[in-house]
Amino acid sequence: MRFLEQIKKAVDRAPSFSLSNFFKDNYKGKIRGDVFITLQDAVTGEVQERREIRNLIVTDCSVMVARLLKDPAEPWHGFYALAVGTGDVGWDPMAPPAATVTQRSLYSEICRKTFTVTQFIDGAGVPTAIPTNVVDYTCTYVASEAVGPLVEMGVVCGNLSNNMSIRNSILPPNGPYDPTVNQTSFESIGNYLCFPVINKPATSNLTIVWRITT
Repeated sequence: MRFLEQIKKAVDRAPSFSLSNFFKDNYKGKIRGDVFITLQDAVTGEVQERREIRNLIVTDCSVMVARLLKDPAEPWHGFYALAVGTGDVGWDPMAPPAATVTQRSLYSEICRKTFTVTQFIDGAGVPTAIPTNVVDYTCTYVASEAVGPLVEMGVVCGNLSNNMSIRNSILPPNGPYDPTVNQTSFESIGNYLCFPVINKPATSNLTIVWRITT
């Protein structure tokens, strides 16, 4: 008990905001997601905008994990791509509604891309070859990609869906959540996020690091 109390005191005194929060959340044993967004000029590399946002782990993520534990061959993928979109009709782009755990897809996806880098992160926030309980998924949309007023994004997992219109007619973007629907023929959204608009021009690169701590 004294050892655990000493750890907690050390964490509370940690000087680094990001590192302190990293240890605090791991110490508490919470599953969480964090998103680090950087918009840069494609030519000069000048940082035009940078954000750090806590994201929402949705119900379908738990279902996907259970499927992976039951049978490593099903579903076909864990987290493999990032989708971004412009949100639902009528949303205020500066104040979109908060995400909910019933989210099953984006409302208005305009682009998706497979993660270019996936790596474990150690307790100091440094990439490591040794498996840990923290994984960073990195995706970069270059100048010509994902151009528009972005207000939503989600991590794509599960099985590949060849017809999103059919999928969304069976599994609407946001509930009511129906656990009786068999989703094994469709892709899933493991994590979802709404945020005040990021206007992605055709002259900038957008890099997103999605960090999952289990």
